[in-house]
Amino acid sequence: MTRWLVVGAAGMLGTDLVEVLTARGHEVSGADLPDVDILDPGSCAAAVRGVDVVVNCAAYTAVDAAETDEARAFAVNAVGAANLARAVASAGGSLVHLSTDYVVAGDGTQPWPADAPVAPASAYGRTKAAGEWAVRAECPRAWVVRTAWLYGAHGRSIPATVARLARERETFGFVADQVGQPTWTVDLAEGIARIVEAGAPYGTWHGTSAGQTSWFGLARAVLEELGQDPDRVVPIGTDAYPLPAPRPPYSVLAHDMWAEHGLEPLPHWRDALHRAAPALFAEQPR
Repeated sequence: MTRWLVVGAAGMLGTDLVEVLTARGHEVSGADLPDVDILDPGSCAAAVRGVDVVVNCAAYTAVDAAETDEARAFAVNAVGAANLARAVASAGGSLVHLSTDYVVAGDGTQPWPADAPVAPASAYGRTKAAGEWAVRAECPRAWVVRTAWLYGAHGRSIPATVARLARERETFGFVADQVGQPTWTVDLAEGIARIVEAGAPYGTWHGTSAGQTSWFGLARAVLEELGQDPDRVVPIGTDAYPLPAPRPPYSVLAHDMWAEHGLEPLPHWRDALHRAAPALFAEQPR
């Protein structure tokens, strides 16, 4: 039996990871502040002692706030990641470190391979790119798993926002010129488990759903799941909804590593949304 520690276990992904890993028969512990503080090397060392696999879900994820709070974001996403990676390496364990599509340039038209040069356009992206570098430098036994457009039942997410807007307004707009991969936290948790259980090579993996769509396309799909008219959502451009941090216009991530190593990638985003709907919209009128 593999002993796992999920750091950041109170978050949306961390909660599902603990549930999924437990269901798969692993011995799983979850930790969050104040039990473990990744900014404290001593706290990291104590937390990972006797653990085989550590998953780092702890992060500063306030994308827009990071534009004016980059030092704090860097402390958590880079320095904290380095502290945890160093502790895991010293304890002889392996690390799964969660990263993001924001580390790529986002200005392409084809899915970004795992070895594409990082070129973040935002403060958040810069701090996560620094965290990736730190993890690779400090812990040779590490899988860096980039994900994107996460949603789940245990946190704030775009599908929940769409459902709320559908209750409050007759029509509403969603951005149609940003393309990515909506990814259900349960599917990502299962994917992380498969990577580790298979003894897959350490390195950079892309943990996102198959297929691609825009935020507008996702919003329409949510309305379909709610049994409502998808035409209630209208397409708008990024410039109609300005935000402090630039968003990647095209941040679709390629899944080459999965096929190369004989692993089933995450399912298609539309299938995932349908399977997630009962948990996501349990209290929504249909």
